[in-house]
Amino acid sequence: MNSPILQLLVLAGIAIFLILRLKNVLGTRDGFEAPPKSSPIEKSANRRGFEVIEGGPDHDIVDHVPDGSDSAKALAEMKRVEPDFGVGEFLQGARGAYEMILMAFERGSLDDVSLFLSPDVYEAFAQVVDQREQQGLTVEAEFVGISHVALDAARFDSDENRAEIDVSFVGELIVVVRDANGEIVEGEPGRSKRQKDLWTFERVMGADDPNWRLVATGD
Repeated sequence: MNSPILQLLVLAGIAIFLILRLKNVLGTRDGFEAPPKSSPIEKSANRRGFEVIEGGPDHDIVDHVPDGSDSAKALAEMKRVEPDFGVGEFLQGARGAYEMILMAFERGSLDDVSLFLSPDVYEAFAQVVDQREQQGLTVEAEFVGISHVALDAARFDSDENRAEIDVSFVGELIVVVRDANGEIVEGEPGRSKRQKDLWTFERVMGADDPNWRLVATGD
């Protein structure tokens, strides 16, 4: 085999090898596949010199209070100080605290929930419990359920990192009050009543103590 033919075969082999390598690296296109295009947002941003900003409203906040409201800003500050804080999780905890505290009050067992009450609220509840005992009244209470829980307002003191959140509740309870002789003076066995409450919970964000405390009650 003469030298020119040998050189041609070598060059052809090299060309085939390069084609196969390029095919493996770049892949293949089937049919009339259009070339890659920039998204409309990217094209618009590049054309006008705008910066694409990622993210949007925090739905953990705006699902509970209006976007841009004072309460929304307060909740955002709480999250800034304590990133693990979640509004939805807080409301779930508030639901459980409502039942626990309310039933402890009705049954006169406030010591069980003292960690979740401010001194003022504990004292106010304790006075009512003491008055019932002095009058010889006993309370039979049964918690039926909660039909409504909503965040009413939020406030944040950036100087002390102190957060306050107002939560409205509508609960269903069966409460029967009996006098010293066992006679019913309030309520009816088996018949529930609706109770509306507006409770204010407080906590220093970022503190080691994870407990929110009930600092005010209303309706």
